[in-house]
Amino acid sequence: MPDEIARWLTEHARPLDTLTPGAPTDDLKPLGEMLRGARIVGLGESTHGTAEFFRLKHRIMEFLVHEEGFTTLAMEASESAARALDAYVRHGIGDPARLVARLGFWTWRTREMVDLVEWLHAHNRDLAEECRVRFVGIDPQRSADSVEAVTSFLRAHVPGREEDVRALEVLIHARPGSRPDPEQELRQRAEDVARHLADHADAELVEHARILVRAADLVTRPLDQSAGEESAFAVRDRAMADAVARLVDADSVARVMVWAHNGHLAKGTYGDRVTALGSRLRERYGDRYYALALLFGKGSFLARRDLQTPPVRHRIGTGTRSIEARLADALKGDYYIDLRCTAPWLHAPQAQRSFGANVPRFSYRFHTAPLVPAKDYDGIAFVARSTCSHPLPQTEK
Repeated sequence: MPDEIARWLTEHARPLDTLTPGAPTDDLKPLGEMLRGARIVGLGESTHGTAEFFRLKHRIMEFLVHEEGFTTLAMEASESAARALDAYVRHGIGDPARLVARLGFWTWRTREMVDLVEWLHAHNRDLAEECRVRFVGIDPQRSADSVEAVTSFLRAHVPGREEDVRALEVLIHARPGSRPDPEQELRQRAEDVARHLADHADAELVEHARILVRAADLVTRPLDQSAGEESAFAVRDRAMADAVARLVDADSVARVMVWAHNGHLAKGTYGDRVTALGSRLRERYGDRYYALALLFGKGSFLARRDLQTPPVRHRIGTGTRSIEARLADALKGDYYIDLRCTAPWLHAPQAQRSFGANVPRFSYRFHTAPLVPAKDYDGIAFVARSTCSHPLPQTEK
């Protein structure tokens, strides 16, 4: 890394005293200054299987809730299943490990996530209802709870809807783009059911029906990214952005923490120019949206090698070509930086490492994605070493 870049980082980076939740937060006070005026902060991750990312975000959330008045955690997790977990977070209803395990993705079935929701519940316990922090899923995938609620009501109270029941049940397991249909017959059927329930059911059931409309929209879109804004990838990010917008627009004082992969939280595009969740939030809210990416230097992380097998450990060194290598070389330890400045290197093309829930067996070590730091993110939190997150035992599913 050129000397002037290393000097800039030495001057502007803010060291993290610890990644451990519950520790004093004096080192995070500059982050609070960075977020003045922001109503939404995106908390990213370059891998879904890094324990340090869970712990650091847990710690940042403690700070944002206690010191900055943030009111909601919105996660890249099942919109349907998260409603039951919110009941635990706000009212202590249910078993937290079981509810976390039902969020729809292996990535969240971790001890670290249970620790976080248990802290949220403990924080809420003695607060008035209107002051309690909410837990909200923003991903319309994995809608089993909503299917069960809606189809049970239809069977019991709406004779003649058997065909609707059978059609909606596919949404329990259907993945985005798994049933492409240009006519979107399933979505139209879900919309018809939602319209009927709007006049005959309570608000909770109506919301479950609306979730199924969004889920049906997602599964009937094409997976081909060349379809642009009509692809399942673009529709998913649009649905997640709309979910965050509903939270913000419904409450003039709401401040929302959005937990998702760096690719979703970026202010630009990803893949084959898919408009990211963060890009939509920036367009809608301007500087009131702050995107904080989380990167790491070297170590291990969990990921699947295919959709059928359990996640396994993957290892990677610091390397030489990525921005992570440059950040590790410039400063030792863990730190964060604000990118909203005119430093030339922040506006030059770079490469970042980015690992999703699934990675190829060997070639993942060489995978990078294009990055212009100040264009794609507002800040970066850098963790020197990554270790694997800790999956819940099978008995807790």
